[in-house]
Amino acid sequence: MSTADTQTIPGSAAAATASAAGGDAEEAGILIIGANQSGVQLAISLRAAGNTEKITLLSEEDHRPYQRPALSKEFLQGKIDKERLIFRSNEYWQDHNIHLVKGVRIDHIEKNPDGSGIATGGGRSFAFTRLALAVGARPRRLDIPGADLEGVTYLRNADDVLALKALIQGVEDAVVIGGGFIGLETACSLHGLGKNVTVLEHGPRLIGRAVGEETADFFLQHHRKNGIDIVLNSRIKQFVGDGATVTGVELEDGTVIDTQLVIVGIGVIPNTELAEKMGLDIDNGIVVDSHAVASDGTTIAIGDVANTPNPIPGSPADERIRLESVNNAIEHAKIAAFSLVGKPEAYAGIPWFWSNQGDLKLQIAGFTLGYDHTVVRADEKKNKFSVLYYRDGQIVAADCINAPLDFMTVRSALAKDQNIPAELAADPAQQLKKLAVNVEVAS
Repeated sequence: MSTADTQTIPGSAAAATASAAGGDAEEAGILIIGANQSGVQLAISLRAAGNTEKITLLSEEDHRPYQRPALSKEFLQGKIDKERLIFRSNEYWQDHNIHLVKGVRIDHIEKNPDGSGIATGGGRSFAFTRLALAVGARPRRLDIPGADLEGVTYLRNADDVLALKALIQGVEDAVVIGGGFIGLETACSLHGLGKNVTVLEHGPRLIGRAVGEETADFFLQHHRKNGIDIVLNSRIKQFVGDGATVTGVELEDGTVIDTQLVIVGIGVIPNTELAEKMGLDIDNGIVVDSHAVASDGTTIAIGDVANTPNPIPGSPADERIRLESVNNAIEHAKIAAFSLVGKPEAYAGIPWFWSNQGDLKLQIAGFTLGYDHTVVRADEKKNKFSVLYYRDGQIVAADCINAPLDFMTVRSALAKDQNIPAELAADPAQQLKKLAVNVEVAS
């Protein structure tokens, strides 16, 4: 649904709603709930698109908006300070009439049919002409005995990492629960700080939701060789402690792994509570159309919390996904900005992701959905490793480790509807960019 038909006169219905609420609401404008990557990008993109209406950007945290990817890596390791994480200066927000409000949690929203309304929380009210939910996701909790012991931690935001940095000073042994991106990044950071690290992964392989078997096995062998203990198919029974402090992780087979610190990284849950109260459609996130518009026709939902049509050109019309990546947060916010200024564009593009784990940089282009064949390109001397995924002879994705040229070539080929013939790509001496051909020629 296009939002071009739902534009309203700034402040009209919203002002009436604010008056009914007691008149204590802020000046109406576009309200963005969530000052994360997607929320910040939406505010910036609105100004770039020519929007001059007041923007209010709400943050539940008491920090200036910051970047999260470095939290589990450079910031945890002490290689960069907090100022390097900050998105924009205070002067930027002031100069662009973006009202940044920190430390406010919205718990109630009243919305009019035209998209205006009022949001309340923490004793404050915020009138809006249009609403955008950039509310992100929260860590999935591990509900087992001992979960409330001191030293059992999670890593999602700046406060989590600040607390973790304070804890690790006296730690010799650490257990990371979860062998996904966040778990392995954190494990590598702790190992780099001289800690003895054990990773407990419930599944049969690492990063099981994001990469194929060849890539997972490469990471497993590399991290084990570097001294990180990894236990696959692990079943955790409970955390054990001495008084109120964790001292170990007990597995179902009776094994106890001694530790003074546990970091749980077993995925996230989209924050859909506000959307549910509003009656919006929910299905593994807030359901939106290709313009980032929710089921009520006016509310915007972006980033980690949004369930979108698959943005890859040519995808089945009914195929939907929820993406957790910086690239998606940025690009989805740009699409939302166009919707809010009445110039809707469909969200379409080639998703890509990255993960830095010690001396390995993984870059992923495309989706591996439905692949039926893989090609491995390995160069052990240079520690390079790429896996190309094919469906019916057509390349659909690639995992590239320390191989940026492979990544860029596959990403470009997917965007240009080109193919990279599998029989030629298997030779690591061949440069992929010289192999890319138009699909018509390849077929």
